[in-house]
Amino acid sequence: MNTPLWTPTSDAIAKSNLTAFEAQLEREHGLSFDGYEGLHQWSVQHKEAFWKSLSSFADLRVSVLGERVLENPTAMPGATWFPDARLNYAENLLRRRDDGVALIFQGEDRVHRRISWLELYDQVSSLAQALRAAGVCSGDRVAAVLPNLPETIVAMLAATSIGATWTSCSPDFGVQGVLDRFGQVEPKVLFVTDGYAYNGKIRGCRAKAGEIAAALPSLELVVEVPYMGDPGEEAANGVLLPELIASYTPATIDFEQVPFNHPLYIMYSSGTTGAPKCIVHGVGGTLLQHLKEHLLHCDVRKDDRVFYFTTCGWMMWNWLVSGLACEATLLLYDGSPFYPDGRVLFDFADATDMTLFGTSAKFIDAVKKSGLQPKESHELSSLRLITSTGSPLVPESFDFVYEHIKKDVQLASIAGGTDIIVCFVCGNPNGAFWRCEIQVPALAMD
Repeated sequence: MNTPLWTPTSDAIAKSNLTAFEAQLEREHGLSFDGYEGLHQWSVQHKEAFWKSLSSFADLRVSVLGERVLENPTAMPGATWFPDARLNYAENLLRRRDDGVALIFQGEDRVHRRISWLELYDQVSSLAQALRAAGVCSGDRVAAVLPNLPETIVAMLAATSIGATWTSCSPDFGVQGVLDRFGQVEPKVLFVTDGYAYNGKIRGCRAKAGEIAAALPSLELVVEVPYMGDPGEEAANGVLLPELIASYTPATIDFEQVPFNHPLYIMYSSGTTGAPKCIVHGVGGTLLQHLKEHLLHCDVRKDDRVFYFTTCGWMMWNWLVSGLACEATLLLYDGSPFYPDGRVLFDFADATDMTLFGTSAKFIDAVKKSGLQPKESHELSSLRLITSTGSPLVPESFDFVYEHIKKDVQLASIAGGTDIIVCFVCGNPNGAFWRCEIQVPALAMD
């Protein structure tokens, strides 16, 4: 097919973050590129200059960056990025402390909440103080079996503000599936929930949480996050989150400054060939890669509304939360994407002025098979980008997006992996998009 499905307007190209980054490179290095391919080639051949320029463009918050960018560049493993740098992941995500909206949450048809940047910062502050008082230190592991709740983000930010390492599973995991993962990393703290809703039904989690906690001898604190239960109920496991933080007054957070490659996240392989393998991701690499993808490949801007349909057991949750570093509002949805029907996520998009709709090829195919035509039933006026991953997007689904979801939207078929927590191939907001094609290799990825 010679005609692209989507082409950016000249005005959109002029306003994009990618164009602004290229302008910075011209000022700093006297560079100009004839299209994306030239920029990509330069980013691969001049890795050190690329990542240093990106750290400046993204306003990376560091206490020390240092002059050294890369040591042992030909060693794999063994190369060390920004060996003198000191920074904190949570500090980069909590840039704002105002009344703007940081998080919008919907839990099927049961729960709707909005949290401001000030409220988010204060909740992280109180929980970080409580975790420090409980003995949590830099390098400790903090684990969670939680839905995609605002409290999950609060807990992750509180843990990482101290320099602790975060790891999480979705509450639909079985007891042994959780233990196969957390049993390897010896967490000091475990966050659990009383239950979650899926497809209109409440699934209790307290018995499962009790079994998991009992089988992890390293635990010193279990925190139960109320979600589905009676607000007046006592914790079945450990202490309720509101009770834990009640005596701590929000204050300026003391962000622990850690090395660039300090462990941030522990992810896990699928476990199809024996026990799941632990995969450790560092603070600086994760943050810079995510900033690259959000800013340059997805063109995320301040106050954008960024959504990815994900659980806390998939790397796209970790990817999503980094959107806070762009000062974007995160849209969190927990539950079935087809309850009460297939319109629910498109309803959510309209209600929240969603700008980025992140989903899977499987979801797009399911919407197509259901006979829904969101273009006829929904406005989707703010939506600029749909990203699809998880599996290849079939040819008919490319057509469906433009015929029945939205005509003037960028569709980016992206792919990466848990092992890198980022993407190898991405979208390009400045380039045209053809049917059955992935737009571009990600910058600095050869």
